[in-house]
Formats: sequence, C-alpha cells, structure tokens
Amino acid sequence: MATSVPPTPPAALEVEPSVWTPLRHPLYRALWTASCVSFMGTWMHEVGAGWLMTSLAPSPLLVSLVQTAGTAPMIFLALPSGALADVVDRRRLLLGTQLWMLGVAATLGFLTTTGHTSAYVLLLLTFALGVGNALNGPAWQALTPELVPRAELASAVSLGAIAVNLARAVGPALGGFIVGRWGPGAAFFTNAASFLAVIAVLASWKRAPRASLVPAERVAGAMRAAVRYVKNAPELSAVLVRTGLFVACASATWGLMPLVARKKLELDAHGYGMLLGALGLGAVAGAAALPRVRTRLSAEGRIALGTLAFASSAVALGVLRQPVLVGFAMAIAGGGWLTAMATFNVLTQTSVPGWIRARAMALYMLVFQGGLALGAAGWGALAERVGLDTTMLVSAAGLLAGIVLGRGFRVKDPRQDQFEPSRLWPAPKPAAPLDADRGPVLVTIEYRIDPRRADEFRAIAEDMGAIRRRDGAYAWGLFGDVADPSRQMEAFVVESWEEHVRQHDRMTFADREVQALLRQFHVPSEPPIVHHLVSGFPTGIGDALAEAARTTRDTAEP
Repeated sequence: MATSVPPTPPAALEVEPSVWTPLRHPLYRALWTASCVSFMGTWMHEVGAGWLMTSLAPSPLLVSLVQTAGTAPMIFLALPSGALADVVDRRRLLLGTQLWMLGVAATLGFLTTTGHTSAYVLLLLTFALGVGNALNGPAWQALTPELVPRAELASAVSLGAIAVNLARAVGPALGGFIVGRWGPGAAFFTNAASFLAVIAVLASWKRAPRASLVPAERVAGAMRAAVRYVKNAPELSAVLVRTGLFVACASATWGLMPLVARKKLELDAHGYGMLLGALGLGAVAGAAALPRVRTRLSAEGRIALGTLAFASSAVALGVLRQPVLVGFAMAIAGGGWLTAMATFNVLTQTSVPGWIRARAMALYMLVFQGGLALGAAGWGALAERVGLDTTMLVSAAGLLAGIVLGRGFRVKDPRQDQFEPSRLWPAPKPAAPLDADRGPVLVTIEYRIDPRRADEFRAIAEDMGAIRRRDGAYAWGLFGDVADPSRQMEAFVVESWEEHVRQHDRMTFADREVQALLRQFHVPSEPPIVHHLVSGFPTGIGDALAEAARTTRDTAEP
C-alpha cells in the first residue's frame, strides 16, 4: 500500500486539476473505492430505517427523529473526537470506529429479522450507529490531506462527495428493492457487511509515523485549543456560520422526504429509493462539473448557486404531485447540495493549518450534523402543525433568506500557502532546562515606534493579538510607556512553556506577513527586544498576574 503523499510546493499550484486526478494515488484510490461500498450500505440502511419507522410509527415527528437520532451524537462527540483524531493514530481510530458500526448494524439486522425491533429500539440503535459515525468522521475527513497533494485537495473532496452520491444514486434504489423483497433487516445486514471493505484497506495500510517538532497535545488541552482557535479565526468562523445557515433549512428535505414519498406521492419503498437516487445522480453530475464552476465563480458565488438549486427541491416537494417532476427537481437539488457542501468542506480544510485540521473538521461536522439533527426535528414538529406542503415552502424561503443573511459572514478561497507552517520563528532557548508544564509564561516584545504612527501600529498589533490568542495565548495586551510615547510593549500569557513552544511551531506564512507589517513600525535597526518570563510564584499568585494581564489594555495613550 502506498504511503502518504507530501504536500505540493506553492509554486506548483497553478492548474486546476481534474476531479479524477486524485485517483492516481493508490492508497487514496483504494480508500475511495472502499468508501463507495460503505456509503452504499449506509444509504441502504437509510432507506430501511426510514421505511421501517413509517410502518412502526407513521407520525411526522418519529419519522423525522430517525434522522435526528443518527446525527445527534455529533453534537456531543464532535469536539472530543476531533481532538482525539489530532493526538492519536488516525488509522487505528478509524479501524475501531468501523468495527463498532459493523457490530451495531448487524445487531439491528438481527433484531429486525427476528421481530424484536420497536420504534424506540430503532431510534436507540440508530443513535449508537451515529456515535460510531461521530467518532469516525473528523479522522476520516482530516485524513484526505495526507493522501493527496494540496493542489488536489479540492478535487479529492469532490471525489469524496461523488462517492457519497454514487452510493446515493445506487444504494437507495437497491435498498428499496431489498426492503421490498426481504424486509428492512436484510438492508441492515447488508450495511454491516459494507464496513468490511474499509476495514480491509485500513488494516493493510502501513501508515508512516507523523513527525512533529513539539510534544503531542492532551485531549482536554486539544479541545480547549480548538475552542480558542475558532473564537480568534474569522475565516473559520464565517465558514461555520454559513454552513449552519444552509443546513438548518436544507434539513427539512432530508428529514421529511420519506413521508412526502409515502403519503403525498404514494410511492412504495422502491419508488422512494429511486427518488433518492435521482438526487444522488444530480450530485454526481454536480461534482464532475465543480472544477469548471470553481474557475468561474468565487466561493460566495458557488454557495449562492448551490443554495438556489437546493431550494428548488423544497419547492418541488411542497407544490408538485407528479413523481417524475419531483425526481427531476431532486436531480437539480443534488447538484446544488454537492456544490454548496463541497465548498464549505474545502474552505474548512484549507482555512486552518494542519495541526488543528481534524478539530476544525469536527466543528464543521458538529454544525453540519447538528443542523440536520435539530433541523429535522424542528421541521417535523412544524409539519405536524401546518402540514407537509407549507413546511417545505417555509424551508425554501429560509434557504433564500440564508443567502442574504450570509453577507455578514463573507467567505473566500484562501491563498494556497496561507496556512502552511512557516517554521521561521526560532524556538526560545532557556538558560536552564524547564519542565514542559512550567507556567504560566509571560512573553513581552518591546517596540520603538514613531508616535505619529501609533494608530496604524495599534491596528496591526490587534491583528497580531488575534493570532497570539488563536495559537495559544489566553491573555494579550498592548501597553504604552507614559514617560516615553515611542515605547510600546506587546505582552501575552500562555498556560505553560510547552504550549508556548507549540506557538512557535504553529505560525503560518500568513502570520509571518502580519508580524513583518508590525515590525515595519519598529524604528531602530536592531529587532524588537523579546523577554520570556516564567512564573516563579505559587499558582494562585501566577493566576492573579495572568488575570491582571487579561483585563489590562493600553495603560497610556502614546
């Protein structure tokens, strides 16, 4: 099995690769093929679970809760699983989660075929399957940059979407046939067998150890770092907000489609599978066209296009009564779903450095799956009050409103090398060895500036402060000398020496550009004076000093 592919240098990133280009890498090709099989089993399971619930308890709320049960675990486990994927061997984590999901699917298949599945047993085991997916998802998503060069990342993400939607095109139709012929239990057993393909590839992959210049993080600390990062990274925050706006309204189509197919369109299980298959085929066509769309439209344009197309499905489900016309609308919606979600996915992966990528993907999946789970339950409750037709039209209006609201959180495609680690900030060398957990650490940087340019200096310094906080500082401030307006002091506090060493490793090329802008204000030819001060006080006093640094800003006007 092939080893991981090193990142492509920025100079090589000039031509938009074909969506099929990543398949030339053997390991990616093997995992992609295995994932197609696994996703096909997942869609068979979706058809079986949705259809079984319409037989066990045909109420809009319970039917929509099948979607909620499968996605709700992501709300609770996304951040821990993302942190885990960033600090442990991802291959072993993926093996464990795949084995868990195989066992749960097989159990559901056994209970269903023996007549022991109730509505609540179905929801419980669907929730258990969702737990495995929640632990699996961030590690799986973050693995992609290890398998292909950075230039091919967008194509690899599109190929991942093609795998999902090829499975969506074939799996539901096949699942509908299996459910109609042998019952939902057979669909659940088929899903269990589908996990074996991914397990076989992962078991045969000899993943090379990942080299690191700094010690591995602990899971709890990694979770805190993720929260701190997203609070101070507007690029990532904007993507997450836009994803939430889209998914919250789009979840109505996913949550209520089984009920629309059965009650309104009067389709059987096979017809419902064909409806999902039309959506999948549209997504495959959208993925194939996405590289060309990406060269013509900005990220904002692609999101708007995808949202408009998907809104058409909600209108169709609310207005149309002819299955063929609804199927045509589903194909258009599939292309829109793929366009929007692939854009959000790529933006998330490329808007963060590698050290926090799995956690960023976990937060993305939290927003995505949480939006599906909570949205499906909300739309189901609304449908019980106002009916299916009105609910679908309201969701379409919500999708369109999201385009307008999203203007306050604009996104853009990042520069190719923007979040690559620069590793040009030399690590500090203490006079004597320090324990890794010694702290807190106070870092001060003294600048000499022209007082007439103080406002410009402060603006750039605030940008630098956001970077310091994002990469590990829990307090930052800019201080002016009351006796000497040219003397400015940047200061920030980090919880330990080890965490400050990580800050040096986390600085990206974009961060270096901000640092260079800041240092242009420094008048002397010598660089700014930097001090690293480690707390020598008892913990309580050290925390008090850190709190003072946290609450003090700009003590004098220069």
